[in-house]
Amino acid sequence: MRIIRYLKDCKLAVALVVCLLVAQAAADLALPSYTSKIVDVGIQQSGVEHVAVDEMTARTHDLVAMMLPEGDEQTFRDAYDETPEGTYRLNEQGKKEVDALDRMMALPLVAVHSSERAPDLDLDQALQAYQADTISKDQVIDMLDEAKEKLGAGGDSLVEQQAVAAARAEYERLGYNLSDMRMSYLVRIGLTMLGIAALGMAAAVLVGLIASRTAAKVGATLRAKLFSQVVSFSDAEIQRFSAASLITRGTNDIQLIQMVVSMLLRMVLYAPILAVGGIIMASRTDLSMSWVIVLAVAVLGAIVAVLMKVAMPKFKAMQKLIDRVNLVSREMLTGLPVIRAFDRQPYEEERFDAASARLMKTQLFTNRVMTFMMPLMMLVMNGVSVLIVWVGGRSIDTGAIQTGDLIAFITYSMVIIMGFLVIGMVSIILPRADVAAQRVNEVLSAAPSVRDPAPACARDAELSARTGGAAIAFHDVSFRYAGSKECVLEHVDFTAEPGRTTAIIGSTGSGKSTILKLVERFHDVTSGSVTVDGVDVREVSQRALREQLGYVPQKSFLFSGTIESNVAYADEGMPHARVEEAVDIAQAAEFVSSKEGGLSSAVSQGGTNVSGGQRQRLAIARALATDARAYLFDDSFSALDYRTDAALRRELRARLSDKTVVIVAQRISTVLHADKIVVLDEGRVVGQGTHGELMETCEEYREITMSQLSAAELNGGDAA
Repeated sequence: MRIIRYLKDCKLAVALVVCLLVAQAAADLALPSYTSKIVDVGIQQSGVEHVAVDEMTARTHDLVAMMLPEGDEQTFRDAYDETPEGTYRLNEQGKKEVDALDRMMALPLVAVHSSERAPDLDLDQALQAYQADTISKDQVIDMLDEAKEKLGAGGDSLVEQQAVAAARAEYERLGYNLSDMRMSYLVRIGLTMLGIAALGMAAAVLVGLIASRTAAKVGATLRAKLFSQVVSFSDAEIQRFSAASLITRGTNDIQLIQMVVSMLLRMVLYAPILAVGGIIMASRTDLSMSWVIVLAVAVLGAIVAVLMKVAMPKFKAMQKLIDRVNLVSREMLTGLPVIRAFDRQPYEEERFDAASARLMKTQLFTNRVMTFMMPLMMLVMNGVSVLIVWVGGRSIDTGAIQTGDLIAFITYSMVIIMGFLVIGMVSIILPRADVAAQRVNEVLSAAPSVRDPAPACARDAELSARTGGAAIAFHDVSFRYAGSKECVLEHVDFTAEPGRTTAIIGSTGSGKSTILKLVERFHDVTSGSVTVDGVDVREVSQRALREQLGYVPQKSFLFSGTIESNVAYADEGMPHARVEEAVDIAQAAEFVSSKEGGLSSAVSQGGTNVSGGQRQRLAIARALATDARAYLFDDSFSALDYRTDAALRRELRARLSDKTVVIVAQRISTVLHADKIVVLDEGRVVGQGTHGELMETCEEYREITMSQLSAAELNGGDAA
C-alpha cells in the first residue's frame, strides 16, 4: 500500500506505537482470563484457588502423604510445617512450589474426602496398615487407582474440580469463613483488573497521541513537498494536471491520507496484534474449539475480499469525479459575471448537477456495497457465539472445561472477530486513501519540463555580477507547446539592447506573450536559444535568471494583504522609500494616497477591490520595485487610459534609461516611440525597426497602425 511509504521518516514513532499496541493488547487480552478466574474461582470455588490448601488436619496430611510416591511425598512433607494446634500449615517453600503441589495432591485429596462418603474406601485402616509396614507404598498407590474408578473421576479437569471441592471442605472443617475468602479473592482480582485496565488505557492514550502527531507530520510534509513541486512546475505541468485537480490533491487527498495514517497506526496495526494474541489465548483456554475461530476468520476474510473486489474500481473513479466537481465549481465562480451577463445560470446549474449526480451515483454504489460489511460481520460474530456455546456446553457437561473458561473463550473469539471487523471498517476508506496517495505521487514524481542545469549552475555568479541593462537575444527560436504539432513561434531572431526600449506588436495569437515567457523560462525553446548577455537561459538557474528580470504578466494578479506588501513582494525587507518610488513611477501614487490607509490599505485576494487599471499599475509597481536589469511588460498598459499610459512611458524612459525594457502591446500608441519595434505575424518576425521604418517596409505594421490611428494622428507624430 502506497501510504506505508510515507511512514519511512517516522520509524521511531511507528516502533514506539507498535510497542505500546503490544502492551495495550496484552492488557486487553489479560482481562478475559481474570474474568474466568472470578467466575470459576471467586464464585464457584468460593475463592479457593489452589488444591494445596494453606492449612490441613493431621489426618488429611498423613493420608495424602501415604498416597504419594516417595519423591512426591518428601516434597509434600517439606512444604508443610506442623503447628502447635496439631494442624499442618503451608510454609514459604511450599508457596513457591504450589503449582507442583496442586498436581500431586489433587487425586489423594479427592480420595481422602470421598472416603467419608464411600464405606468401601477405608483409608484410615489403610493408614494404620501402612504405618505398621503391613502394606507397601506401591499397594497404596494401586488402591488409589482403584478408588479413582470407584469415585467416578474423569479426566484431569474433572479431578481438579473435585480436588478444589475437597480443599474447600478442608477449609470448612478447620473453621475458615468461606464468604470472607471469596470476598478477599474477588477484591484482589478486581483491583488487579483495574490496574491492568488502567495500563491498557494509558497505552491507548499514548498511541492516539503519537498517531495523531505522526499523521499531522506526514500531512504537513506532503503538503510542503507538493507545494514545492507545484511551484517548480512550468505552465505545461499546470495544464496537464489542471489547477482544480492540484488544489484537490493538495487539500482533500492529503487530508484523506493523513486521516488514514492515523487510523493505520491506531487501528490497523492493533487489529492483527489483538487477533494473534486472541488466537494464542483462546488456544490455551480450549484447543478443541479452535476450529470455530479458524472457520470465522476464513468467512470474514472472504467477505472483505469480495466487497473490496467489487468496490475498488469505484473508489478509483470517485477521486476523478471529485476533481470534475471542483473544476466545474471553480469555472462557475471565476466566470460568474459572464454567466450572469449571458443569462446562462440554468445551463451552468445543469452542468454542475450532471457532475454532482455522477459523483453521487458512484458514492451511493460504494456506500451500498460497504454497508453489507457490518451486518455480515455481525451475523458471523453472533453465529460464532452460538456455535461456541453449543460446543462448549457439551465440554462443560463432560467436565472438560469450566463455565469461566467458556466465557473466556467466547471473549477471545469476539476479540479475534472484532480485529477483523476493525480491518473491515477501515477497508472502507483504505481504497480511497490508496487512490489519493497515487494521485499525490503522480504530482510528486512528475518531472518539471523546465529544470535547472546540473551540476550546480556555474554561470550564475557570472550573470549576477553584471550591472546595467541586460542584452536579451533570440537566436532562430522556434517553440511549440507540449502535445501540439504546430509551432507558436518559428525562427524568431531579434535582440533587445540595454538602455533601449524594444516593443513587440502583432495580431492576437501571434506569439507575443510567448516570447516573454521564453525569456522568463516559463517554457524552454523547442529549437534555437534565448540568451541574456550572451548566456543561454538554460545554462543558469531559474532563480539567478529571474533576479535579472522584472516581469509584469498580461493578467495582473494581486495577493491578499496590503498595497505595500504587494509592491514589496520580491523583498519583504524592502525600504519604504523604494516602495513609494515604484508606486510613483507606475502612476499609482494618486489613487494610493486617496485611500484612507495609503500604502497600508487592504487588498483582497486577486485585487478584486481595486479597478482593472489600478490593479495593472500596482503590478507594474511591483516589477519596478525590484532592482532588475531588464523589465518585461506583457500588454501591461491595456487597462490604462491614454493619458496615464503616456505619463507612465515618459517615467519609464526617464527612470530606466540604463535598463532594458521590452513591451508587448496591442495598442500602437504604446509602442510608437520605442527604439525598436518587432512585428509578429503567425509566430514569425515580419519586421523590425522604428515606427517610421516599419511604416515604409512592413505591410502588417501599416495595417495595424491604420486600423488604430487616424491620418491626423499619424501626421501629428505623438499619438499618445
